[in-house]
Amino acid sequence: MALRIDLVSLFPDFFASPLASGLIGKALARGIATVEVTNPRDFTTDKHHKVDDEPYGGGVGMVMKPEPIFAAVESLPVLPKRQVILLTPQGQPMTQPLLQTLATYDQLVMICGHYEGVDERVLDLVTQEVSLGDFVLTCGEIPALALLNGVIRLLPGTVGKTDSLKYESFEAGLLDYPHYTRPPEFRGMAVPAVLRSGDHGAIAAWRQQQQIQRTRQRRPDLYEQWRQQGGEVGLSAGE
Repeated sequence: MALRIDLVSLFPDFFASPLASGLIGKALARGIATVEVTNPRDFTTDKHHKVDDEPYGGGVGMVMKPEPIFAAVESLPVLPKRQVILLTPQGQPMTQPLLQTLATYDQLVMICGHYEGVDERVLDLVTQEVSLGDFVLTCGEIPALALLNGVIRLLPGTVGKTDSLKYESFEAGLLDYPHYTRPPEFRGMAVPAVLRSGDHGAIAAWRQQQQIQRTRQRRPDLYEQWRQQGGEVGLSAGE
């Protein structure tokens, strides 16, 4: 069964170009996943098609009304293994393990917020809140697109060489190692000799060392998690 992704968004056109481009476009064309966009504005009942209103208790900005969102989500089919996600800065951080988990579902429904956010009662529909990071954007479409991209690329058939998914940042709790291609020297910068040696054991050891070193320098938080989870067990003294 192809993964079904339902985007609940006030701006369906936002997704047109990204969904038609690159590996994601090819995956959708091959039926690996399907994406449908539902506009809450289509479910309004007033003549102005109003989807937001002033917040109770006062304050700046507007809040997305619950009725159109409920109606939009409830109009969708319900597949056996389904997750309804609200994209919000208050949610669980988007991580590779989270994407791997979501890639096992039959259906992902993503609610894209706007303005000051959605009416709190919308959370009654939601099974998971997800955040792109500790910052605020103008809309939920951007994190929804990032989540969609990250999940679809993990589905069988999207990426040509599936082994490449095993050797990238975060897969082993570490950042990725440096990559080089031809020419062997460019503007005085040479490709490390070990990568041209043909010694696969030495190359694997060098790459692992680089992963550890990079993570320790650039993401000490990830390095500490990796170390506490026994990542150093089995490494030789030289590594």
